[in-house]
Amino acid sequence: MNYRRLGKTAWEISEISLGTWQVGGGWGQAFDPKRAEEILHTAFDQGVNFVDTADVYDDGLSEAAVGKAVRERSEKIYVATKCGRRIQPHTNEGYTVGRLRRFVEDSLKNTGLDRLDLIQLHCPPTPVYQRDEIFGLFEDLKKEGKIAEMGVSVEKVDEALTAMNYDIVSTVQIIFNMFRLKPAELFFKEAMDKNIGIIVRVPLASGLLTGKITPDTTFSKDDHRYFNREGKAFDKGETFSGVPLEKAFPAVEELKGILAKDYDLAAQAIRWILMFNEVSTVIPGASKVEQVSKNILAAQLPPLSPMLMEEVTRVYEKYIKEEIHHQW
Repeated sequence: MNYRRLGKTAWEISEISLGTWQVGGGWGQAFDPKRAEEILHTAFDQGVNFVDTADVYDDGLSEAAVGKAVRERSEKIYVATKCGRRIQPHTNEGYTVGRLRRFVEDSLKNTGLDRLDLIQLHCPPTPVYQRDEIFGLFEDLKKEGKIAEMGVSVEKVDEALTAMNYDIVSTVQIIFNMFRLKPAELFFKEAMDKNIGIIVRVPLASGLLTGKITPDTTFSKDDHRYFNREGKAFDKGETFSGVPLEKAFPAVEELKGILAKDYDLAAQAIRWILMFNEVSTVIPGASKVEQVSKNILAAQLPPLSPMLMEEVTRVYEKYIKEEIHHQW
């Protein structure tokens, strides 16, 4: 495993880490604590030392599984969680200092940890990023020793740029993949200038960039890839990166044709992200132990050549950019 610095935190974290949304709810399967335990320990055994969860993942069960696994290890594992999505309706007005403080307290109880390494606002409405009292709360929580660092998980590049104006913000979690290139423009440079750690989520565009989803693929009704394609439950950019499937499939086929035949598309999609030195870590999810190992092996692939990097951009511009670039 290779390690990279997570911005101003100065933590050295695994460049491929673990996201835990896929362990349970929203992906067509019930939460299984035994499977979660196996996935977590498999990741830790292979050098992963950073894990991302959220209070809404299976109503706290994911946080509890992460906390239990981390407490069973002797090495330092950094735990990142998120708060805010429990607010329903999910509006700017619903974000209050008192409510967010309670969420942090709940996450501490769920994980069984004395302090949260990283707490992130969980894709709040855009106006929240301009509210001083919200970020001031996390300054207070840090002074109280309840959190070590604070970050934001964003939908839009503009939200990231706004949040980084607050000194308390150490990290930005953002969607970045072969079908979502916009962050590599202004945001990456600004983040580097301000020493902000970049956590990349949705690296495989909800499975599109595995190359295994076809027009005949069906999803269960409790899988977000079934019920959220138009953003009925949350931002549609979280599902297939917002790419309409009729545009995604020809793009995937063209990527298969230009990338190395010796490696699968998913591994190369993760390796492509790691070509950007500004990225601190990628957090692919896993619903099976085997997926953890496959994701981690992506870091051992040879670097993509400048020509291949240009070809990926060409495919994006040909099929995806017009639909995606202006939205997020």
